[in-house]
Amino acid sequence: QVQLVESGGGLVQAGASLRLSCAASGPGRTFSSYTMGWFRQAPGKERELTAHITWNGFTNYADSVKSRFTISRDNPKNTVYLQMNNLKPKDTAVYYCAAGTPVPGSRTDYTAWGQGAQVTVSS
Repeated sequence: QVQLVESGGGLVQAGASLRLSCAASGPGRTFSSYTMGWFRQAPGKERELTAHITWNGFTNYADSVKSRFTISRDNPKNTVYLQMNNLKPKDTAVYYCAAGTPVPGSRTDYTAWGQGAQVTVSS
């Protein structure tokens, strides 16, 4: 089972940028074969998919972060990133990375999760 560790969260002012990193480790399946996703959960709200990147580099974003956030991966480093620009107070949440496998129906079954990184954006 892959282990995931996020880093890079913090407290910033609106308009600032942050980059989250998620390092993967563990035996078995190679990192490059996973679809990787970044989720976030704000207080009192459900966890939502923010961005994901497939094994071959295809990306997709939630409408709320399009043009501001960029997901990328460095397979030799077993790491996925989330570059967040022009942050807004509504982006305040705990951000989780997850590793998964595509399943029929254009979905991904996420089976491994990191512990989360807090991002707080002040106005």
